[in-house]
Amino acid sequence: MHLDHGDTAASSHTRSADTLRPDGTRRALRIGLGGPVGSGKTATVAALCRALRDEVSLAVVTNDIYTREDAAFLLRNAVLPPERITAVETGACPHTAIRDDISANLEAIEDLEHDLADQGGVELFLVESGGDNLTATFSKGLVDAQIFVIDVAGGDDIPRKGGPGVTTSDLLVINKTDLAPYVGSDLDAMARDAAAQRGPLPFVLTSLTGDDGAQPVTDWVRARLARWAATGTAT
Repeated sequence: MHLDHGDTAASSHTRSADTLRPDGTRRALRIGLGGPVGSGKTATVAALCRALRDEVSLAVVTNDIYTREDAAFLLRNAVLPPERITAVETGACPHTAIRDDISANLEAIEDLEHDLADQGGVELFLVESGGDNLTATFSKGLVDAQIFVIDVAGGDDIPRKGGPGVTTSDLLVINKTDLAPYVGSDLDAMARDAAAQRGPLPFVLTSLTGDDGAQPVTDWVRARLARWAATGTAT
């Protein structure tokens, strides 16, 4: 059923329809981050903010069911000025606001664009989903590219199980590799299974808490920004 809803949302909202602002300039690139609870989505957002905040004008929209916990974490860690972080309370399963009815997230993005216009506008939005399962995907009307984060503590069979998040995301991040010896996860098997499931789509194995652990994700986002500026497409 979730897949049917996702297909409906994707067919109703296309990435190519609104890449330009009314004044003809390129709108901000929007990258979605999804994945199961505790996989490291918020840590990924925080790491990207720290790495990119001096290079590009960015803002963050987080999604939680009934709280603003993820936004509060980012604010406590001062990864961006407070006016660049906002939260959406979905009131239902996280996928509803990123795939089925994206209006609350689009409104949050529009509000941030308006509020930050006098600071030069926004070049990059990071939209973080609340923790969801392996079927979580973003509507193409909401984001231009999506990152899916899993972690080795969830089991080394996750890439093999597949699901739209694992198989179709533009970048798969296999996080917390430092925990593999302690939870019995086989990193080589995870890499093989990810490659088999994803074909040519990229994936990285990393520990976001380690030195330079976010570097491959940051480099991927930089490449998407360059492509967006040049062509109006992110993938």
